[in-house]
Amino acid sequence: MSKFDEQILVVPREELFDSEENAFNGFIGKNDGRYQPIVGTFNNFEVKRRGDMEEDPSYKQLISYVIISSEGGKETLVYERLGGGGEERLHGLLSIGVGGHMNDIEDADDIDEKLSINARRELEEEVGLAGDDIRNIEIMGLINDDDNEVGRVHIGLVLKVSVDKGSVSNMEADTLSLKWISNDDLPELSPYESWSELIIRDAYGR
Repeated sequence: MSKFDEQILVVPREELFDSEENAFNGFIGKNDGRYQPIVGTFNNFEVKRRGDMEEDPSYKQLISYVIISSEGGKETLVYERLGGGGEERLHGLLSIGVGGHMNDIEDADDIDEKLSINARRELEEEVGLAGDDIRNIEIMGLINDDDNEVGRVHIGLVLKVSVDKGSVSNMEADTLSLKWISNDDLPELSPYESWSELIIRDAYGR
């Protein structure tokens, strides 16, 4: 099946941002007053064909975006999207988030479980993390960027997990290049995809 025929979870932008009342650009944490109202709309998700949604900014595609930190929290896993896989518009850019589209999980009881299953699947598929490796995954907040064509049709649920560096494996070596970077050095790297750049600015205070 073509990736464009994938059935993904989306929410109408008007509902998601309450007719732009809760719209934002950048990263917001869980304590931001807009966080809960926006996340609450995830319960009203629709399932749409990915190819159609890539060209329709009236919907936002739900994306899991997991930041992988070393035990102790001093380093972050950074990866580069190489040619040949994933979103072509992001090839050659650096990222601090392992992300992916959300699919409907019919056996899941609620949206929170659907989101968790999707995020864990991405971690296992891309960097080999599963089971106890990701037992301490936590929600950080939301990321949105309407200033570019990729960002206009996506919204990210930002999560974070601390892991033993030795438990990370590059499961997609033909499309991803991985490296651990000191948090202090993150701002010195470039070019980042916009979400990573905004998170480093807003969440890491750099």
